[in-house]
Amino acid sequence: MTPRAARIGRNLLLLAASLLFLGYVLAPVAWLVSSSFQSESEITSKPPHWIPHQPTLKNFEAIFGAGERDVTYETRRKADPSSGGFIPSTAKNLLPAMWNSFIVAISVVVLNLLVSVPAAYAMAKIRFIGRQTSIYAMLVTRVIPDIALVVPFFLFIRKLGLLDHVGSLIITYLAITIPFSVFILVGYFESLPDELDKAARVDGCSRLQALLRVFLPLALPSLVAMILFAFLTSWNEFLLALMFTQTPASQTMPIVVASFTSDFTISFSFINAAGVLAVVPPVILAIVFERYIVSGLTAGAVKG
Repeated sequence: MTPRAARIGRNLLLLAASLLFLGYVLAPVAWLVSSSFQSESEITSKPPHWIPHQPTLKNFEAIFGAGERDVTYETRRKADPSSGGFIPSTAKNLLPAMWNSFIVAISVVVLNLLVSVPAAYAMAKIRFIGRQTSIYAMLVTRVIPDIALVVPFFLFIRKLGLLDHVGSLIITYLAITIPFSVFILVGYFESLPDELDKAARVDGCSRLQALLRVFLPLALPSLVAMILFAFLTSWNEFLLALMFTQTPASQTMPIVVASFTSDFTISFSFINAAGVLAVVPPVILAIVFERYIVSGLTAGAVKG
């Protein structure tokens, strides 16, 4: 076999493997979007329709109009799920829950920045006794599974009087996201030359001024990776939100979407439409910060 033929064969093999991997990853997402525009009868048809035969927006109209409809046992009993006229009893809670998720995620991102950036800069550029120990001690906290922390978190939140309040989620999510955020930023700050810090101090900058004027602009890719991690963790988290919130006033989007499956009749079209709305904010963030994601996740992997 000639080198040219071997190269073409290798490229074709890589192409086939890439297409297979993309199909495996994107097929569920494609089905989620496609089925959100289908009626219940079309979703459950055999074989399934990847392209809707009769696209409809009724599922999304039901979500945005759920608060105006009086959903009782009688109205739900008379509705036919196959026609798209059935909506879950907790449908009116979806949009408020998405707003709660947004508030929690943004609060966690902002507080993460305020805590993680100075902490990472201090650990990377200030030499003090126990520096390495403190870094590894924070990472050890992430080895513990979240389920093992539920009881300590619950007792702590109850003492603060924040049960069934979005503040309980913000506090617990910070405990989960800050250690990993600091680890990401420490690696990146350590990869930046110490001479930058020394030059800033010689020019009269304080530690805070050196951080804000010199290191933060250079650390933008790593900051974006940290923001995405904190936002997605807060947006998608289910276990702690299930434990600490009991009423629609504080419940977040994953809890309300999960409640759709506990009804006596399940509307798959409605659930899939809710799923499409749930993935919109993360997708927008990924598109906006796409150029920084890969470089941010690999930041600090190589020193120097």
